Amino acid sequence: MEYAEIIGLVAGFLTTFAFLPQVFKTIRTKSTTDFSIIWISTLTFGILLWLVFGILSDNLPIILANAASLFLAGIILVYKLIYK
Repeated sequence: MEYAEIIGLVAGFLTTFAFLPQVFKTIRTKSTTDFSIIWISTLTFGILLWLVFGILSDNLPIILANAASLFLAGIILVYKLIYK
């Protein structure tokens, strides 16, 4: 494994799991009033595009980080749509 891939994996881990506290809080409180629907929708779509890019370019760090981020951002988006 090359240094660039290791750095990519660490960066992906850190930025992806930075979502966890917010996801846990959102699930616990069912409150999404602090989130703009435009922000979370745009972020989720952007993450989806990064995932597609990672798949098309066969880049493992981008695939892993964005698959996990898409899942976590998707949870917040679903809660935002359900608990307006």
